[in-house]
Amino acid sequence: MRIREGDLDDLPAIMAMLDGAVAWLDASGRTGQWGSEPFSDQPGRVEGIAEKIREGTAWIAEVDGTPAGAMTLAPAPPHYVQPAAEPERYVTLLVTSRSYAGLGVGSALLAHAREETRRAGVGLLRVDCYAGSEGRLVDYYRRNGFEPTEPFTVGEWPGQVLAQRVRTSSE
Repeated sequence: MRIREGDLDDLPAIMAMLDGAVAWLDASGRTGQWGSEPFSDQPGRVEGIAEKIREGTAWIAEVDGTPAGAMTLAPAPPHYVQPAAEPERYVTLLVTSRSYAGLGVGSALLAHAREETRRAGVGLLRVDCYAGSEGRLVDYYRRNGFEPTEPFTVGEWPGQVLAQRVRTSSE
């Protein structure tokens, strides 16, 4: 697996990954997170993902040259989360192609986020996720070194902010 910096040229691949995730969740009867309509059919969602790429840094995990996962890392959280009282890096998007599910792509991208955070001399890495579906995503992030901090809601959508300390080179 290779992780490279991405850009807006990667938007179609990222949208395909998101569409695959929505289809998988829908087929599993779990539409609470992202609904059942493909992201690529929703202009507002497409623009929202493009904005995440423009506001942060996109990272693409490739397996044999094929995009297998994507992450965006930003210096601040999305508008619905309070910024931290210290410098931080925030994972604003993490998605894995269903073709590569279970192969550690997401964990590799999160490890890359930790390294990028450390390299920037920043000691706090945060992420938020859907807190429904018995907390499956919260558990996933916990397995990747994050601890839940504050819950939140956007409308009816339950979310959870998680954080982890990152050892910087000055420590």
